Amino acid sequence: MTAETLSKLRFGLLRQRDFRLLWIGESASSLGSAVTGVALPLVAVTVLHASPFAVSVLAAAVWLPWLLVGLPAGAWVDRLSRRGVMLAADWVSMAAFLSVPAAALLGVLTIGQLVAVALVAGTAKVFFATAYRAYLPSLVEDRDLLEANAKLQGSEQVANLAGPGVAGLLAQFASALGGLVVDAVSFAVSALCLMRVRHVEIVEPRPRRRLRSEIRDGLRTVVGDPLLRGNMFYGCVANLALTGYQSLLVVFLVGDIGLSAGTTGALLAATSAGGVAGAFAARPLAARLGSARAVLLGKAGLAPLGLLIACADRGVGLVLFVAASITIIGGIVAGNVIFSGFTQSYVPGELMGRVSTSIQVVNFGAIPLGALLAGTLAEAFSVRAALWVMLGVFALSGLILLASPLRRLRDLPAGRMHTRTGSAVGLAASD
Repeated sequence: MTAETLSKLRFGLLRQRDFRLLWIGESASSLGSAVTGVALPLVAVTVLHASPFAVSVLAAAVWLPWLLVGLPAGAWVDRLSRRGVMLAADWVSMAAFLSVPAAALLGVLTIGQLVAVALVAGTAKVFFATAYRAYLPSLVEDRDLLEANAKLQGSEQVANLAGPGVAGLLAQFASALGGLVVDAVSFAVSALCLMRVRHVEIVEPRPRRRLRSEIRDGLRTVVGDPLLRGNMFYGCVANLALTGYQSLLVVFLVGDIGLSAGTTGALLAATSAGGVAGAFAARPLAARLGSARAVLLGKAGLAPLGLLIACADRGVGLVLFVAASITIIGGIVAGNVIFSGFTQSYVPGELMGRVSTSIQVVNFGAIPLGALLAGTLAEAFSVRAALWVMLGVFALSGLILLASPLRRLRDLPAGRMHTRTGSAVGLAASD
């Protein structure tokens, strides 16, 4: 085996300059966002002495833009240069986060500004994430999409693992505001990397139609295709359940089991390693089992193990908690990597933005509801009882995928989906 072959096997797409720049930029931005997830509420609490309700409003503001502008964002992204949209989102996010330390230095920072920053950054995230999913298939070949998603999601999981720790160190030795400066710098890195990409994006001219009609095309495509529809409904139910149990984890580990804050943080960091493992296991699993079967295993087959989390207690119970958490997180990430690559190679490029936001609006719309439902159950019964319910719903969510054509396939369909001119109704290859 030659040195060139060994290098290709080891580094794969990272040997390609344009993908490497995208990967570096995304990795930096993911780390910055993970830092901000801790730093922004810390600023609210430590600098402004905000109430718990105000902090919860701040958290909701990050996700609210998906419900407000998610569907039209998909239609707008499909009309424009995807790289141009991503660059604009990066610069807007950078300016928004830099405004917080600037206002603090001037002594004019308010909780209202933090909520506004969360809304602006959340809106920019909607446009960036939509354009990013539509841009990637134009940057790499269809056969490389699985590897591309594995590398990008792998670095994102590493960032999620390291981000809270970095935010804690910055708060300890500098201030919580330093975390927002780090995030602003990460967006600048992402933008500069995108500016250096040499790939010339071709924006296909198409007749301008009413925004409502274009949004309807995206929704029809998802609802009309059983594979996309099944994965979307699964994501909605799974996100509701996962958000619910995750919102209670700290209360459960500290309040019910009696762990210290440091031990709780270490356990949660350890469970995040499952995401890294899942991202890197996706390609071998797809090759060995078949891509459709690997998605079923990751998302449906491993989900019942999550019930072990509700059994957590001191001693062996904590081992079960960590093992089950790592397994279900790894399974979800592996399934997402494989299905994301499939979607990007399956959906026509001119529809990718609208299809992506149609799915994400349904998936992310369940997140606030999951936290509210879990909190209500915990108040009415107990935290452990609420965990049993939410993890039980998650275990059953895989039945949605089993009811779809996915269960009859070894591999996900290759090639583009069929569409009807003007309406873009998807027809799965398995039908």
